[in-house]
Amino acid sequence: MTTPMTETVDTQALLARIAELEQRVAALEQSPAQGIEDRLAMVVFSGDLDKAIAAFIIATGAASMGLEVSMFFTFWGISAVKKQKVFSGKNLLEQGFTAMLPGKLGELGLSQMNFFGAGAQIIRNLMKKHDVASPEELFAMARELGVRMVVCDMSRELLGIKDEELVEGLETGGVATFLGDAARSKVTLFI
Repeated sequence: MTTPMTETVDTQALLARIAELEQRVAALEQSPAQGIEDRLAMVVFSGDLDKAIAAFIIATGAASMGLEVSMFFTFWGISAVKKQKVFSGKNLLEQGFTAMLPGKLGELGLSQMNFFGAGAQIIRNLMKKHDVASPEELFAMARELGVRMVVCDMSRELLGIKDEELVEGLETGGVATFLGDAARSKVTLFI
């Protein structure tokens, strides 16, 4: 059975705890998360044209809004930043990857309804008809806006992709490079 004295002590303790929590909430509201910056970090894993278009539209949009943007191209996504296929100096498996994978952004197919490449051409024609920048123009805009583009070293090694196959001016790095960017970013995407 509680007495008026116990209720007063419990009420006082509860009110003191509430006051302490209110102070902590007020302090947290005045100093947002430490280390989070106006940045976007994106993994581009897919080698599909529609997903590459989306990645470059998001990157250019974010950069235009003042965010610092980094794109980490890994596995099939590396095809979006290639300029050509090189077969010399590669073993049989690496030559097989080179033959089967797109050699540049202009060779990417759609993720759905590709129809042996016709779907990609239809999307490109629709983009042109509606005055939407082409994938190549979006890539160029991203570079002009200072978007950081990093190619995954491990994926390059596994797929046998040589430096001369990549567009000039790209950085190379590993997962730590991406995670360093992602840890400080307000937005992190995987495409």
